[in-house]
Amino acid sequence: MKLNTVFMSALLASASMLTVSAHADSTARVAAASALGSVAGTALGKNIGGNTGATLGAALGGAGGAAVASNKRNRTESAIGGALGGGTGYAVGKNIGGSNGGYIGSALGAAGGAALGNKIAKDKAADKRAQQRGKKYWKKRR
Repeated sequence: MKLNTVFMSALLASASMLTVSAHADSTARVAAASALGSVAGTALGKNIGGNTGATLGAALGGAGGAAVASNKRNRTESAIGGALGGGTGYAVGKNIGGSNGGYIGSALGAAGGAALGNKIAKDKAADKRAQQRGKKYWKKRR
């Protein structure tokens, strides 16, 4: 139970730091929020439903953290990445390092998944803009 107290205090301390720059859409902020949400979800889910609850809590917490911290246009991809990374990271970390490994795995998995999802969304939007720009150019030239 002491470990959960440490994680929850770290979550509150980090959440207070994240609210300062809530308007900037940086991939690092999305990853950090997803990691913190995943750890909080893991702790809550483990108390409610054991290992299965911890896995679901890690996925839901990672998705929620990524969705809250990301931009409106990148929200879906970031949330999906955070959910998949958090749930998978908890399962792998639990098998490798026990309970503490599960917490660490859920944090790292959710951070990586949310960052990757955010980057995919930004790249997809940039490709769409470039494609639109090319169509406008050729319409003018004809």
